[in-house]
Amino acid sequence: MRTRTRALVVVFSLATDCSGPPYAIMRILIIEDSEILRTNMAIGLRKQGHVVTEAADGEDGLWRAEAGDHDLLVLDLGLPKINGMVVLDKLRQDDMTTPVLILTARDGVDARVAGLRAGADDYLVKPFAFQELLARIEALMRRSHGSATNVLRTDDLELDTAAREVTLDGTAIKLARREYALLEILMRNAGAVVSRTDIETRIYDDSVEPNSNVVDAAVSILRRAIDKTGRPSRIDTKRGEGYRLRSQ
Repeated sequence: MRTRTRALVVVFSLATDCSGPPYAIMRILIIEDSEILRTNMAIGLRKQGHVVTEAADGEDGLWRAEAGDHDLLVLDLGLPKINGMVVLDKLRQDDMTTPVLILTARDGVDARVAGLRAGADDYLVKPFAFQELLARIEALMRRSHGSATNVLRTDDLELDTAAREVTLDGTAIKLARREYALLEILMRNAGAVVSRTDIETRIYDDSVEPNSNVVDAAVSILRRAIDKTGRPSRIDTKRGEGYRLRSQ
């Protein structure tokens, strides 16, 4: 048992420095009772720009999965309080279609098969390299988005979710993680109003305590980066509703 724990630590200490771009910024829920493994996965995914929520047992994980709006669940099957298979079965019975990546032991072939038949979308065998976790997450997102392109476009503004690059009139724009995430959610919903609550939910995770002006500050910085002098802002403020990215 001690040897296995050390192996997990080594794998993740090397892999969390990985700089490969993710498919897109996502809200990911990790339900894993091993604190070492859960923490290292969360650290690595946050470094990639993702918004991560953590749960240490099946009961808390089920509650967070049902109460939150996540793009992906990473679910260990051997959980305390409520078994991971029960959590998965309950979510699918409730018609939740969020992609689920299950984590299993090396000798858990039967559990992997049962998990896939119960509605899991993919699995990883412990121990695993962080790069493989990222690759499987990216594959699940591509699958859930069908054949959708990685590039979002609104007029002369482009955002490449694979390369994590933003260009305006063909010129690259450098954005911090927060402003990049804000632009992505606005571009994915171009023409529609995105509420402040949805923006906070997509940009911040359990490690951050948003205050009343964080969204306003991010919008202000983003406007300075993408608006053109003498032209109306691309981002409309809808009082009491939220923000909208409009065509110019």
